[in-house]
Amino acid sequence: MVILVTGGAGFIGSNLCHRLINEGNKVICMDNLFTGNINNIKDLLDNPMFTFIGHNVINLIDIEGEINQIYHLACPASPPKYQIDPIYTSKTNFLGTLNALELAKKKNARILLTSTSEIYGEPKISPQPEEYRGNVNCIGMRSCYDEGKRIAETLMMDYHNYHQVDTRIVRIFNTYGPRMDINDGRVVTNFINQALKREPITLYGTGQQTRSFCYIDDMLDGIIYLMNSNYILPINIGNNNEITVKELADTILELIQSNNSAIIYKPLPSDDPTNRRPDITRAKNILGWTPKHDLKTGLLKTIEYFKNFLEKS
Repeated sequence: MVILVTGGAGFIGSNLCHRLINEGNKVICMDNLFTGNINNIKDLLDNPMFTFIGHNVINLIDIEGEINQIYHLACPASPPKYQIDPIYTSKTNFLGTLNALELAKKKNARILLTSTSEIYGEPKISPQPEEYRGNVNCIGMRSCYDEGKRIAETLMMDYHNYHQVDTRIVRIFNTYGPRMDINDGRVVTNFINQALKREPITLYGTGQQTRSFCYIDDMLDGIIYLMNSNYILPINIGNNNEITVKELADTILELIQSNNSAIIYKPLPSDDPTNRRPDITRAKNILGWTPKHDLKTGLLKTIEYFKNFLEKS
């Protein structure tokens, strides 16, 4: 099978490329390296089953030959990254998805969009089921990403309904693991980075806001299961074990044995959600998927990756 992965040099994208190659597929990785890192796929560059294309998805995508599936991941995903140029983030979500869908239409390929739990905004119900329509600030600092993903989902369904494009939509909840960008500004990377360097751990707000963290291998299982299913409506993929950000910090400090790292508190960023927990009933019933990794097991693997990364830096 020939599979295109847009955003394939990013965290989830590069792990997906490796998984698909290992499963015997021919993989085309497309990335303009705005937030992706060529080092994430460096070991694949000489593989005859792997092709890297440096390209920005906001421009027309023209690839010769057969393509059977498209995993559309291209978009800055962490708040510090997507807020660098919010207009570019909006363009990536709209124009990038439009161009990916046009390619899928031309190639008669199945296409999967990686949407996000951020479309639920500041949720008023917990856990968040796919039927929940969200509570998003459409003019806030995060709206280029939140609303961008919402319009991307709209495009997916419109192309399915009007052009019969074979579409899939996955709503990804907080994911962590090897190949994360250590400077991406997300809570897991921040805490591990700070603890390994024996720096103060930075908590925003009271630290009582909650998140649900899914290990990368479990996330890839869910995404691939969805791609190869017949289900076209959005599906949440994430770990439904909800913890506070303060509990996450304490767990990382315990695993790294960084007893000297103090915790300092800073104001909560604008529109930062106070709670996040997926309702994964649909994933269980339709895909037969549930997360397998507990938090400590996944964090230990992630910490080891960052230890090696810092030693080489």
